[in-house]
Amino acid sequence: MAERPILVGYDHSPGSEAALGWALDEAARTGRPVLVAHASEWLTISPPVIIGAQPWPDERAREGAQEALDAAVAAASERRSGVVVRGVLADGPPTQRLTELSRSAHLAVLGNRGHGGFSGLLLGSTSVTVTAHAHCPVVVVRDDEPGVATGDVVVGVDGSPDSVTALDFALDTAAERDAPLLVVGAWNIPSVPWRPPGVDTEQLSATERRGLEQLVEERRRRHAAVAVRTDVVVDSPAHALTQASARARLLVVGSRGRGGLRGLLLGSVSQQVLHHARCPVVVVRERPADPAT
Repeated sequence: MAERPILVGYDHSPGSEAALGWALDEAARTGRPVLVAHASEWLTISPPVIIGAQPWPDERAREGAQEALDAAVAAASERRSGVVVRGVLADGPPTQRLTELSRSAHLAVLGNRGHGGFSGLLLGSTSVTVTAHAHCPVVVVRDDEPGVATGDVVVGVDGSPDSVTALDFALDTAAERDAPLLVVGAWNIPSVPWRPPGVDTEQLSATERRGLEQLVEERRRRHAAVAVRTDVVVDSPAHALTQASARARLLVVGSRGRGGLRGLLLGSVSQQVLHHARCPVVVVRERPADPAT
């Protein structure tokens, strides 16, 4: 059975170049193939001002895109001679096509912002949308924040189902990389005009820490050799994880924590760390078991 590839969204932007580099390193380490996907949507205007999405304005434009993709694949293959790299030119909106391709991917890797983004944005719309809808874990790589090569794998855990899935993913990742794992639990007293008297933050932190340590011990049995530390802080989860990311090689979060609204595919904490983390971020959600590897 074919091995699931590492999918890379590629548009020649600095962010996508960083994503491709990260994917090649991961593929060299794991032996997985890399699938470089380029998708474009052209807007055409026909009288009387009818706007419709067309894949390519003409055949020459498609040929040019294919040539550029082939050149990127050839350069990637040369850069990592032991990695199997192939490309796919996908017609249609990038968010839709990348989400579809993620069904058969092991990981999807994206740059934080492509050529279509505004220069002031830290995270582009394609990255946000694909991260929210992908069928596999999504890694978002910023070209200006490569992370620390020898740092911790950091995971945010709040006890929600998605955060437990993220913890399992982080344990697997730390074991594969022979890296230490830092498990961060953050809680904050809501800022309200009135709160019960005698709130003991130290006692509450101790309770949170015991619960987190118990969960970690239950989940780490498959990876007893991984060096695991836990850190429970009184802080907003997004800020605590962003701070921890400054010394991390990888930050892992669930798509939606226990504070998220049920209808949201991507929670506020995940969105904030995607925008502000200082290292690559993996967003993980539970997906149904699949016979493919």
